[in-house]
Amino acid sequence: MPHGSVIAQESPAEVLDNVTARVRDFIPLLERGETLRLLHALTGGLDVEIEWRRSLSARGADLRQRIAGAREYGLLKEIHDALNSLEMERFLKSLSVPTLHKNCTEYRDLLAGRALALVAQEMESSGKGAPPLSFALVSMGSDGREEQTLITDQDYLIVYDDGGGEAVDAYFREFSNLLVERLAEVGFKKCTGDIMPSNPTWLGSLSQWKRRLLAIVRYEFADYAKNLMDLIVLSDARYVAGDRELAAGLIETIRGLQQDYFQVLWGMAKAATEMKLALGFMKRLWTEGSGEHKGEFNLKLLAWAPLVMNVRILAINQTVPETSTLKRIEYLEKEKSFSSAMAGGLKDAYHILTRHRILLQIKVIKGIAKDSYYLNPYQLPTHERERIRHALLRIEELQKTIHVNFSIM
Repeated sequence: MPHGSVIAQESPAEVLDNVTARVRDFIPLLERGETLRLLHALTGGLDVEIEWRRSLSARGADLRQRIAGAREYGLLKEIHDALNSLEMERFLKSLSVPTLHKNCTEYRDLLAGRALALVAQEMESSGKGAPPLSFALVSMGSDGREEQTLITDQDYLIVYDDGGGEAVDAYFREFSNLLVERLAEVGFKKCTGDIMPSNPTWLGSLSQWKRRLLAIVRYEFADYAKNLMDLIVLSDARYVAGDRELAAGLIETIRGLQQDYFQVLWGMAKAATEMKLALGFMKRLWTEGSGEHKGEFNLKLLAWAPLVMNVRILAINQTVPETSTLKRIEYLEKEKSFSSAMAGGLKDAYHILTRHRILLQIKVIKGIAKDSYYLNPYQLPTHERERIRHALLRIEELQKTIHVNFSIM
């Protein structure tokens, strides 16, 4: 890569082998006393680390087991808060972005699934009856990409089976409205963009969804910008709970339409390549010159989101089945859309930017900051600031690649 060095992307096994080999090579150079001190330091530190990780895993497993038996939304909220605190503790010590993504996504799937079951019971006990048809809860956004972090909101849709009439539609409207409220009680904030099944846009039978999607890709709706944004959001659709086969049918339809209607993908690519980055004169980091956020920049809008968006475009174009940004990059490298250097640089960029997003979230949770979006790069060590700048340069290079590949003028 022309924009600085890239951290080698090694598997855990490779890292372990390399560290072990380096220790073995180093030990013969030491005197007897130094060797013993080194070995004691290594084993002592490892024992503490292993015990800490075992304790954390045991606490997490216990909390997850409690989800299945919870019968009250308040209890689910308590479990949710405890799991969030546990993951924050783990992250502050390990700074592992993939670990936090995996754990937060897994336990939120369990929480959402349990809330879904409780809402069905609540509807039935109130005289509205059990769900009349099979249905599924599908996530989008960061949840759809399996990239959940410490602060979350609702990015869900509901699809239900065909064969019902107006009465079934009315039932699922009421079900969805109740679900959104109950999820909020459990700790899933309502989406500020209204991407929730209480919004009719994000609710329907499978055939209704297919008609709606076909109308969008054929530009039968007037609001082009909104339709384009809806399709972008749907690109990360992932099954969470309910009827898995039904969800798969909807997701397959979404993927197929994005492939069949190139002008839609072209529009998404144009939007992605035009996303601004926090780069200014001479490719230096750009920050706000005045106002409340003077000396800061919006890390989400001007760095992280453009990376996720542009990787998504190439993944859709190459029919990549994955939704995770890191897995999409790996897949694109395997099928030669990315060189190993390009892939390594983009993965490095994702780790750096997401790590700082999570650290900003922790500041908000601890009451240190008001929002989790703005970062002051000049409060960071010089080498870390440079890593962020190089991350932005890699995203800019990716945007240029997509711009050329899609012949965007």
